[in-house]
Amino acid sequence: MNLGILGAGKIAQTMARTILMMNEAGETRVKLYAVAARDLSRAKEFAQDFSVEKAYGSYEEMLSDKDLELVYIATPHSHHYQHMKLCADYGKHILCEKAFTVTAEQAEAVFAYGREKGVLITEAIWTRYQPMRRIIREELAAIGEPRMLTANLCYEISGKERIVKPELAGGALLDVGIYAINFAEMVFGRAQGIQGSCIKSTTGVDFADSITLTWEDGRMALLNAAATCVSDRAGIIYGTKGFMVVENINNPQGLKIYDNQYRLVKEVSCPPQLTGYEYEVLEAADCISRGMVECPSMPHEETVHIMQVMDTLRGQMGVSYPCEGL
Repeated sequence: MNLGILGAGKIAQTMARTILMMNEAGETRVKLYAVAARDLSRAKEFAQDFSVEKAYGSYEEMLSDKDLELVYIATPHSHHYQHMKLCADYGKHILCEKAFTVTAEQAEAVFAYGREKGVLITEAIWTRYQPMRRIIREELAAIGEPRMLTANLCYEISGKERIVKPELAGGALLDVGIYAINFAEMVFGRAQGIQGSCIKSTTGVDFADSITLTWEDGRMALLNAAATCVSDRAGIIYGTKGFMVVENINNPQGLKIYDNQYRLVKEVSCPPQLTGYEYEVLEAADCISRGMVECPSMPHEETVHIMQVMDTLRGQMGVSYPCEGL
């Protein structure tokens, strides 16, 4: 299956390396076929660095290539909605980087558009596809009944344009807070109560977020996300018989289980991985080969739900973007 990358930034480079590593390991279901950037010289440089067969100086030109089948969208959040619709217009399947869109309304609209065009569309939030998701859930029984959860993800990225600018849907929530929310709901399911507050930048986007999710049965998740500092990225699940510490909610590398006497009783490491991106690529390719339009690991309704949670939080925080419309 020929894959093209729309955009040539840092995350596009990670995906390109992933595909090359997959091919070197003998996985040939997906081929790194094309890259497109608004600047042809940048696309050509990217193609040379990652042995990409074709380089295009416009997105439309790449999408016109009849041999292209699947597109990975690696542009800023603000442009995902329009770029997914563009890919669908050309009949290309879509793996779109998180945050999927800017609003839940945009997410619902693009999924409807994709179904109309008969193409697969899925959100590339890698933690949903990785085997550690299943492993964490399988090990939960060791801590009894899970009742509370804490998680944080903070990086000092306050100088990055995509974080600072409202017109790029910047801020901590859509960039890193989304991982904390997904972590909590992968463990506890959909929350009923949502409360958030933030510290804003001078440009009006959220730079540091505090989020509380609650469930009707009394469970609670306390989440922190920021673009102004470095955190330990830990997720901790507290149960009636002990607790579980997950290393790095952004790409879980292992977990430790402690009993009610705070003794370490078990450690589980992450299965060997290339970059962690390979799982979303393989699931998308497999689903396309079966004629499906969504992936089981991140169904459309879950993507829309997470966007609804973030819409609610931004409403409470007073953070809005000029790119929220359809």
